[in-house]
Amino acid sequence: MSVSLLHIIALCLLGAGLVLSVVRFMLGPTTPDRVVAADTLSILITAGLVWLAHLLDSQIYLAIALVYGALAFVGTVALARAIEGGRS
Repeated sequence: MSVSLLHIIALCLLGAGLVLSVVRFMLGPTTPDRVVAADTLSILITAGLVWLAHLLDSQIYLAIALVYGALAFVGTVALARAIEGGRS
């Protein structure tokens, strides 16, 4: 498990994205802003799980990232439909 400069840069970028998304989630003036921030957070968490799988050389984290990404997508679509009012 050797951590290179690129790993550190990737982790810093993920961290910055997480901080900015949390700020948008907390301060977002409208509900759609908060939904987009939540979707961005789920994407960043999935990317973090993939990064962790690469770093630890473990396949289980890739499976977890796949399931988490699918569930996050379904959740985001459900929230968008709820905001939209269930219109087709």
